[in-house]
Amino acid sequence: MMTLIYLLVMLLNIYTWAIIIRAVMSWVAPVPSHPLAKILVNVTEPVLKPLRRLVPPSALGGIDVSPILAILAIQVIRYGLISFGYSLIGAATPL
Repeated sequence: MMTLIYLLVMLLNIYTWAIIIRAVMSWVAPVPSHPLAKILVNVTEPVLKPLRRLVPPSALGGIDVSPILAILAIQVIRYGLISFGYSLIGAATPL
């Protein structure tokens, strides 16, 4: 069970970095035809699109906060998984 939790936490870390890289790429070099950009959009858009509908960029002067909200939600899920893993082995959760 701990291996599964560890795998899920690692996947959440990778997904967080995918969101960060996509956000930085959109600021620095917004070339949607680049293969890496296409992959990142395909991977991250299923999470970012619903958040963008929830808080549209037009409501905040054109600033898209969906990556921030997604990373925040991922971190909450990640810490929940870590806490659950530590509760399975009977150890105190590290801060």
